[in-house]
Amino acid sequence: MNLVVATVALVAGILVWWLAARRLTTKSWEAQGTYDGRDTTQMAGPAAAQTGLWVFLAVATSFFALFIAAYLMRMSPAVVKGVDLRDWRPVVEPGILWVNTALLVAGSIGMQLASQALRRGEFERARVGMLAGGLFAIAFLAGQWLAWRQLQAAGYYAAGNPANAFFYVLTGLHGLHLLGGLFVWSRAVARLSRGRTPGDTTHLSVTLCTVYWHYLLLIWLVLFGLLLST
Repeated sequence: MNLVVATVALVAGILVWWLAARRLTTKSWEAQGTYDGRDTTQMAGPAAAQTGLWVFLAVATSFFALFIAAYLMRMSPAVVKGVDLRDWRPVVEPGILWVNTALLVAGSIGMQLASQALRRGEFERARVGMLAGGLFAIAFLAGQWLAWRQLQAAGYYAAGNPANAFFYVLTGLHGLHLLGGLFVWSRAVARLSRGRTPGDTTHLSVTLCTVYWHYLLLIWLVLFGLLLST
């Protein structure tokens, strides 16, 4: 049962990640057409991209909320409709998760500094902030992989008990969302590297990445707090 839940969750997470990456990397401001001879891309493109991001964040929030609710319900030490739920064995969270949390916080700070620097016209500082935000995120993912390895070395496999499965599912889904963000981040960094005069497209990309990084930090803090408290 645990493996089925984990498989379904990971497939759903991959689907959500793919749709997000496809939506956020679509250059809607480049091919919107004209109206009465006027180019409407400057008016509709950025607003459409920002709206798309916020819609996706709302969907992702509902997605994580459902898994959190399932996590809390599955912890119930009872028998429900003939199914014994008393097989829950808490997972001892690896200490590296604290380091990973600090890395994600640093990445979010780097993205925020990049966004502020770009608004002030400080192109080089914006590029450094963007690079730092992405590299810290990559380091976070590497740390999460090490946490998984440590758990497996200690005998905490996904099939062992529901708590193990939920740990891998929750952290895995968060990692998939971050991977999708890194794909968009790489395109934004490429735009910053093309010249010393960033255009509206670059400003929009940096802004969207910054919002997404802050969102994933918030989601991770909720998940980490949940895992620690239970």
